[in-house]
Amino acid sequence: MLDVKLRRLFTLLSNVLGIGIEPVLVNLSKGHAVESFPLLKEGQVGQGQGQEQGQGTPMDSHRRSHSNSLLPFEICENSKPHHHHHHHHRSRSRFKSGQFDDGFYVHEAIARSVYINDPKRTNENYEFTGNEIRTSSYTLLTFLPKNLFIQFHRVAYLYFLAIAALNQLPPLAVFGRTASLFPLLFVLCVTAIKDGYEDWRKHRSDRFENNRECLVLQEHGNFRPKKWKRIQAGDVVKISTDEMIPADIVLLGTSDQSGIAYIQTMNLDGESNLKTRFARQETVTAVTSESCGVTGVIRCEKPNRNIYEFAANMEFNGNKIPLNQSNIVLRGCVLKNTDWLIGVVVCAGQETKAMLNSAAAPPKRSKLEIYMNRETGWLSIFLFVMCSAVALGTAVWLVRHKQQLETLPYYRKTYLNLGPHFGEVYRYYGIPMEILFSFLSSVIVFQIMIPISLYITMELVRVGQSYFMVEDMDMHDSSCGLRFQCRSFNINEDLGQIRYIFSDKTGTLTENKMEFRKASVFGKNYESSIPVPPVKSKRRWKLKSEIPIDYDLMTLLQKEEDPSSEERVAAHDFFITLTACNTVIPVVNGSRPSKEDDGVVNIDYQGESPDEQALVSAASAYGYTLFERTSGHVVVDKNGEKIRLEVLGMHEFDSVRKRMSVVIRFPDNAVKVLVKGADTSMLSILANDKDSVWHGTQTHLNEYSLEGLRTLVLASRDLSEEELQAWQSAYAEASTALYDRATKLRHAASLIECKLKLLGATGIEDRLQEGVPDTIECLRQAGIKVWVLTGDKQETAISIGVSCKLLTPDMHKIIINANSEAHCRDLLVEAKARYGVRPSGKGHGNGKCKTIADLGKEEDEEDTAPMALIIDGTSLVYILEKEAESELFDLATACRVVICCRVAPLQKAGIVNLIKSRTDDMTLAIGDGANDVSMIQMADVGVGICGQEGRQAVMASDFAMGQFRFLRKLLLVHGHWNYQRLGYLVLYNFYRNAVFVFMLFWYILCSAFSTTSALTEWSCVLYSVIYTSIPTVIVGVMDKDLSQKTLLQYPKLYGAGHRQEAYNIRLFWLTMIDTLWQSLVVFLIPVLTYQNSSMDIWSLGSLWTIAIVILVTVHLAMDVNGWILIMHVAVWGSIFITYGCLIVLDSIPLLPNYWTIYHLACSPTYWTTILLVTVVALLPRFACKVASQILWPSDIQIAREVEAISKEHGDW
Repeated sequence: MLDVKLRRLFTLLSNVLGIGIEPVLVNLSKGHAVESFPLLKEGQVGQGQGQEQGQGTPMDSHRRSHSNSLLPFEICENSKPHHHHHHHHRSRSRFKSGQFDDGFYVHEAIARSVYINDPKRTNENYEFTGNEIRTSSYTLLTFLPKNLFIQFHRVAYLYFLAIAALNQLPPLAVFGRTASLFPLLFVLCVTAIKDGYEDWRKHRSDRFENNRECLVLQEHGNFRPKKWKRIQAGDVVKISTDEMIPADIVLLGTSDQSGIAYIQTMNLDGESNLKTRFARQETVTAVTSESCGVTGVIRCEKPNRNIYEFAANMEFNGNKIPLNQSNIVLRGCVLKNTDWLIGVVVCAGQETKAMLNSAAAPPKRSKLEIYMNRETGWLSIFLFVMCSAVALGTAVWLVRHKQQLETLPYYRKTYLNLGPHFGEVYRYYGIPMEILFSFLSSVIVFQIMIPISLYITMELVRVGQSYFMVEDMDMHDSSCGLRFQCRSFNINEDLGQIRYIFSDKTGTLTENKMEFRKASVFGKNYESSIPVPPVKSKRRWKLKSEIPIDYDLMTLLQKEEDPSSEERVAAHDFFITLTACNTVIPVVNGSRPSKEDDGVVNIDYQGESPDEQALVSAASAYGYTLFERTSGHVVVDKNGEKIRLEVLGMHEFDSVRKRMSVVIRFPDNAVKVLVKGADTSMLSILANDKDSVWHGTQTHLNEYSLEGLRTLVLASRDLSEEELQAWQSAYAEASTALYDRATKLRHAASLIECKLKLLGATGIEDRLQEGVPDTIECLRQAGIKVWVLTGDKQETAISIGVSCKLLTPDMHKIIINANSEAHCRDLLVEAKARYGVRPSGKGHGNGKCKTIADLGKEEDEEDTAPMALIIDGTSLVYILEKEAESELFDLATACRVVICCRVAPLQKAGIVNLIKSRTDDMTLAIGDGANDVSMIQMADVGVGICGQEGRQAVMASDFAMGQFRFLRKLLLVHGHWNYQRLGYLVLYNFYRNAVFVFMLFWYILCSAFSTTSALTEWSCVLYSVIYTSIPTVIVGVMDKDLSQKTLLQYPKLYGAGHRQEAYNIRLFWLTMIDTLWQSLVVFLIPVLTYQNSSMDIWSLGSLWTIAIVILVTVHLAMDVNGWILIMHVAVWGSIFITYGCLIVLDSIPLLPNYWTIYHLACSPTYWTTILLVTVVALLPRFACKVASQILWPSDIQIAREVEAISKEHGDW
């Protein structure tokens, strides 16, 4: 052990002083730090996400050069960790989600070493994290302190804790010490019980996971069961079909001779389609179902959360074998369609990618809640003013009666009454201290001015609203059985104020179910129009669905008289490229084909990209059927002829190159590189000669784009032996690199992706989803602007925009395509000058409530010259985060429609931030793929579509649904209801508590500022917790100002949310004025009624209690829009509950108000006073409501009258 420590110290000094070896730790500048979004790095998408997801930009190229930096470190006997001692122990503890040392580059020589089937040696010098996981937050010892610490992060809780603490002091004990603690203890206990239950479920889940068993290779060479929590890095495990993977493991072998394993990653990324992973051919032969003869060491990257990348190499039999993401199976995946697999654990427990990605996205706060906090600030000022007024009054009263204090009962210095305290000195602290105590006592008495119950009420109401949204069958996607999902409960009301919608195109507006429609081969256009004819083959492959073909193209492929013609060869290479240049795996009769069978054979293709599946299926329809794929070869059935193609290497699709290539050795020993990709990236790497094929293909590409088809360009070239050797050397070095592997692979690809021969292009149709045009038109009428952010070509995006009624013929189309910052600025300035666009400052978000006239003026301006802005990703590179950003903002906000094409994932987020940061308008982002995650998280509201590209968008979203058309009802109906209900709920809670506090304030002013209360302590405590809380929740969940039929029929009614009609600062001040009046009425009428009577103060307090409860309840009833049975029960039932509580409290002899309710209830004056208080207090409000609805009716009121008239005539 001493020797190990000395060697570590020596290594550390060597690195610090630069003696002997180069320094291994280099600080990164801030700009080079790795930016990590959940699941994805910047500019990165999952393999095979399709053309749209791969649209990169120069900005991506600059950033990706740093985003893929890997951070390996050495843990083996030969090379000790080059770390400081405290850093070593910090790493040993655990790698928690989001905890990465991205501030350093680490030299490639320092790698994380895992010895295969030797966990003891793997862990002897550096203890890796065990495989035991923990997702719970508490233990029995830490639950109470930790939970309380988390809860008291809310400022309101600290406020009420301070109030309760003050009330424990004898000079300030206004209420009973127990009663003052009740509201805070109630809230804390309810939250703690909820948190405790959730954490108990996590503990139970953790125990279940940790105690699972799997087969682990033992020292004597056979597999035996072992609990997951006992597994370590270096263990060799065996997984059977339908079993879950216990840790991140590198594949060594499978039941398939070619080393293929099919896995389902739904637990990790939500995708339901099967994916393929490969064991290296070098290790497959050394593995059987009962043994594993593989020995060696794997050096891999440091644990990180990127599930789409893995950089490692393996030393086996003296060879250095590259490993990548296709060779690793992650924890949580399930083995499918494979009998067994054997692999070695490289990351376990908290270091697995699944656990590193377990952190949830930060919660969002609703706009209404932000405004509510502003008004809470005003209430705090009211509280301070009232307390100051009481303290000032106390000071004046004490000074005025200074000479009489000795004779007054409360202030005399000695007790004169006979009894146990006779002659004792009274606790009188002098005028300055009495003023301070008066101020603090007033804070205690007026404490509910800050409504603590509002937090719980809002949570309950939001949960209820979410339940009805989830249960709405109109938003149920029957085609795939998907229900609407509420993944975030705290922004329901924001759905009623959306001003901008940022939508992805593929899979969001379209179905993402690709159909091969057109092909340009050797400059000639072919269209799929007829069913597949019988193929001359002893085996006929049958796809899941028939694919129409072009007869002329089929004739060309089967032509035998001139097989070596240039056109015939190009067509052959075209379909070979479609078949081989992909990651699709064929599944024959549910499994990989193992032998030749005559007759019809069912074949299906599993792939991560719908584009690739469509292209491979189309190739099969034309007679080129891919029916076998391994990591080293593919086998194609060409009209009955079996062609085995050796795969020498593959450069997968990425957002920088925007293309994919594969190097193939043909049976005649010829070597070719086959490439497919976006036209912008492909046309620049073709051979220089722009012949008729080039011009014809370019023409066809434009035609396809105008028709809304997704396009890809295909090309190839022969490789000489020298070129092959140069590429193989660079490819081998890049494939085994642990540091900056992606950059090195791109460099290797550039050696062969050049001077290509153009083969042709494809056109794939992605049809619009049902109801998209009508939904967009409806949203536009509602005053919502829809922006489309897509990675497709400009022509394709415009075509889709026209077909979904986003673009109309009368629009002025402003197209911004520039290749420099200056050019961008010039185009923006020119467009602004031509169409008279003025600087918009802060846009719509000026913080003011918009009137109907203001919005009508905006609509008139839009109607006079509707504009549409089309801008590409390259231009956005020069605009975003530059001075020209304000020019783009002015122009974009003046347009009715904005379409951004060829945009990268982070550019989508940048566009959303452009609006979000410069306006107060609410933004909504909707998408279905991993490339939409950053956009969804940036927007105020994120909506995920459960589509063909997996569930990454759903997992990052606030709400999820199956179809874009559901957005119409979500916003126009549920969004409108949620906003109207919660807006009123907040105002009503402010009013309900303020009227109670103001009534107490008037009483204190009339009682020598003594802060004594006429109400019992329990009445003050139960007022907002029990007496008036139930009807508030029920109305907040159930009330409907308009029916869904009306809201869908008249989309402009949604504008009430834009104008903030339900909640704004004006309504707040009007509510406070009304509150002052009502509190005066509640206080004065009982006082004047009983001023000459013998009623004691406790009886008067009981009258005030029931009068104010009835008042606020009737006030609520006046504002209910749609009465149903449960509302009647809740509203009127709350009055009976209050009476029941008063009867119980007044029946307790120990309380000062004993038996008061029984005396009061027998007097007619009592009931008359309550009725008079209610009528007089609410009369001004009633009169103002009637006058407002007659003279200045709102759109909602007019619609309600239309509904009422229609119901009378039976039209509803």
